[in-house]
Amino acid sequence: MRQHQALLRIETTGQGLLDITSNIDAVVAEAYMQRGLCTLLVQHTSASLVIQENADPTARRDLELFLNRLVPEGYPAFTHTAEGPDDMPSHIKAALTATTLSIPLLQGRLGLGTWQGVYLWEHRRAPHTRKVLVHVLGE
Repeated sequence: MRQHQALLRIETTGQGLLDITSNIDAVVAEAYMQRGLCTLLVQHTSASLVIQENADPTARRDLELFLNRLVPEGYPAFTHTAEGPDDMPSHIKAALTATTLSIPLLQGRLGLGTWQGVYLWEHRRAPHTRKVLVHVLGE
């Protein structure tokens, strides 16, 4: 078994789903492994990782709309508001989604389905630089 790691820096423009599949594909190609496992970790508590539809952008817009209605800004019981009204909702959204993903490698590529992509989900309204740790283990 061999291992390969990379730290990606992803610039976001604010709240929304950002397709990072090509970034992950590049790291997998650098690893030069035919089979194994690619593990991803977003190193933040107000952003998350999801595998979602990559063909129709309305699916991603609907996801964001639903999550924003589920966890609205300005909820009066929130006490963690030092960084603004989107602070605590962003932590809850990250807790409800995922901060890690594991994707098998098949023939040297991510084993994603036809309509699947890997997305960094920025939950804050302001732009951020997010770090995603990519670890590839295989042969």
